Amino acid sequence: MKKLLTLLSLLVICGGPLTAQTDDALVRTALRAAPDDLREGATVLSADGGRTLKAGTNDLICLAPDPAAEAFSTSCYHDSLEPYMARGRALAREGIADPNERYRIRWEEADAGTLAMPEEPATLYVLSGPKSVWTPATGAVEGASLRWVLYTPWATAESTGLSEVPVAGAPWLMFGGTAGAHVMIVPNLGPPPGR
Repeated sequence: MKKLLTLLSLLVICGGPLTAQTDDALVRTALRAAPDDLREGATVLSADGGRTLKAGTNDLICLAPDPAAEAFSTSCYHDSLEPYMARGRALAREGIADPNERYRIRWEEADAGTLAMPEEPATLYVLSGPKSVWTPATGAVEGASLRWVLYTPWATAESTGLSEVPVAGAPWLMFGGTAGAHVMIVPNLGPPPGR
């Protein structure tokens, strides 16, 4: 028994079959956020972006969920958003825990021209929910919510004709006028106040 436990420990440490099985489950989970027709060709990165779990052939990048996170979240986005997303991950690694502070820094860098932003609208798909919706060993996800985000840097309510008030199942503009401006579509947001 002791030899078996030692062998299993070595396989985990050395990245043997158990790591490959875990990576396969992470890839399956990450691809659930992607549209059906883009899944096969999508690139999948580890949650921190540090490892490529699956090389892709199209313009979609998916981030695997973080098994250590308190809630479940996985996302896919157009590769033109990678500089913005990678910078956010780098700031988090630097210890900037407040997402609003990470936004502020990236927006200032984009305004200064030191952080590349998409020249055309670019989509982000986010699948999320409580940790209980995800079975890490198999990659199964039950009961998570999918939202769509269309990044349109520096767009405003005036330039798009979109409201900046969240509306269930309808598009609305978030962070208008900033480099991080984006159109949100959240199907299960709930009814607007007063309805």
